[in-house]
Amino acid sequence: QVQLVESGGGSVQAGGSLRLSCAASGYTYSSYCMGWFRQAPGKEREGVAAIDSDGNTSYADSVKGRFTISKDNAANTLYLQMNNLKPEDTAVYYCAAGNLRHIPAIGWVPQTRYFPYWGQGTQVTVSS
Repeated sequence: QVQLVESGGGSVQAGGSLRLSCAASGYTYSSYCMGWFRQAPGKEREGVAAIDSDGNTSYADSVKGRFTISKDNAANTLYLQMNNLKPEDTAVYYCAAGNLRHIPAIGWVPQTRYFPYWGQGTQVTVSS
């Protein structure tokens, strides 16, 4: 059974930083794409960043240059380093495990239909 547990959310002021972590059990990070998504109140869940089995990464335009996705295969842990946070980054952030081995194309933004396993989410609140 796949289990994903996020941690590291919290409240920060604009311009601040947070680092999210996602620990997995029952799933091998090294073999498939992993992703971070977020969902703000009243909005659809959107892809933020993804990393594939080769370590290739992709990002939504809104977070490029500010967020960095990484993973530690030995520890089966996924990370999202978020810098220069903005109020519009406020959302519940979800870790997800995918069924693709590689990011399909340059500029690809992760889509929920390729990620069958989800964590419970962690709240990130950015105040102005």
